[in-house]
Amino acid sequence: MNSKSLSMAVRIIVAALMAVGTGAMAQDPRHERFSGVINDYAPIAGGTTAWELHGPWTLTLNKETGKAHFSGSLTMGLSVLGQTSTNVEAVNLAQHTHSITMDGTVNYNPTDCPTAAATTPPYVARFEITNTASVFANGSAAPFGEFSQLQVCIAGGNDPNAPFSNITLVFADPAATHFGSQPIHGLVRNVKR
Repeated sequence: MNSKSLSMAVRIIVAALMAVGTGAMAQDPRHERFSGVINDYAPIAGGTTAWELHGPWTLTLNKETGKAHFSGSLTMGLSVLGQTSTNVEAVNLAQHTHSITMDGTVNYNPTDCPTAAATTPPYVARFEITNTASVFANGSAAPFGEFSQLQVCIAGGNDPNAPFSNITLVFADPAATHFGSQPIHGLVRNVKR
């Protein structure tokens, strides 16, 4: 074999090994990454409207350690429902943002996750993470305080094609004074292993 052929063969083998190694790292079976969106309303005590909550979230689960990291970025503003036409201005809708992060231990046998509404198809809670979350408002400490207990539940239907479809967030005080103590609902859009 001449020098050029040997050099070319070595390059091809090295490129193939690098591609296989990169693919193996990208598909680490120890980690699962869930992502989706939150789309819900939170009631306002004594009000004629509600807060609208929208935004993306991610959850990275480490199967080896049983730990998970959750993060969400929500926009929040007063709904135009129930508002008078003079109140429907950007300044009167109190739009703001929330960044939420939490690390916790995964519970694969949850018994206290919120259930589906009676008028909707049921789902099964698959796992939950509960711990103290860090909550910021507009990039600063939230007026109600930076730390609150948060329960994150991932659920899905009985169809094997949709084992993960729903997420709920439930805050305890002091964040519950702002978000409410009811479940905040969202969608699991993607699961990567």
